Amino acid sequence: MAVMVAYLANFGIPRSGEVLRAVTISSYEKIPFEKAFGTIISERVADFIMLLLVIGFAMILQTEYLLGYFQENNINPLFTFAALLGLLVIGILILQQIKRSKKGFMLKVKVFAKGLLEGMRSIFKMKHKTAFLLHTLFIWVMYLAMFYVLIYTVPETASLPFGVVMLAFVVGSFAISATNGGIGVYPVAIGASLVLFGINKQGGEAFGWITWGSQTLMIVVIGGLSFLFLPILNRQK
Repeated sequence: MAVMVAYLANFGIPRSGEVLRAVTISSYEKIPFEKAFGTIISERVADFIMLLLVIGFAMILQTEYLLGYFQENNINPLFTFAALLGLLVIGILILQQIKRSKKGFMLKVKVFAKGLLEGMRSIFKMKHKTAFLLHTLFIWVMYLAMFYVLIYTVPETASLPFGVVMLAFVVGSFAISATNGGIGVYPVAIGASLVLFGINKQGGEAFGWITWGSQTLMIVVIGGLSFLFLPILNRQK
């Protein structure tokens, strides 16, 4: 219930759900807020790694299409590789600057990055790390499956290859992370990504609205019930 309350809170203020979830667990289970929030950071680090794996897998599945797209639009892949290499070098220089920083905004970034690294280390130090990693994998497989089955709700998307669905899934994940639960942005982002693969705008956005609508309805209903039942079931506490 704390998880569903957190998802619902994110519709109001992005990323506020993580704090509310830690507060909820701390209030009802007498677990220190710092420890509860630390486990949530570990989960988010694991989710970030899983998202990177999904992105990589989607790119591998669509390598042939991407090369064809570069050729049709006269884009030299070497320039793209050089740009990515340049960004990597810039990123390394910024990381070195952050590492040496001792005050100001850079110090805050340094503290935040240190917390993420500690979260990553905690995954491999926990007692049941194998169960944690397997549950994380299972959750992401189910999340992707929930997204995939909805392609059959729209005739234009019913025959989409799995690789294309994965790319749309990645686009949708970024849209949700960057906004209040993807409100107004998610369907447009999904539609725009599917246009690249020959799906008309109306069909792509219809798929996006159905996907976003079903997920939102689930969160609103279960999250609302969780808000209602948490104090009732824990009234003795």
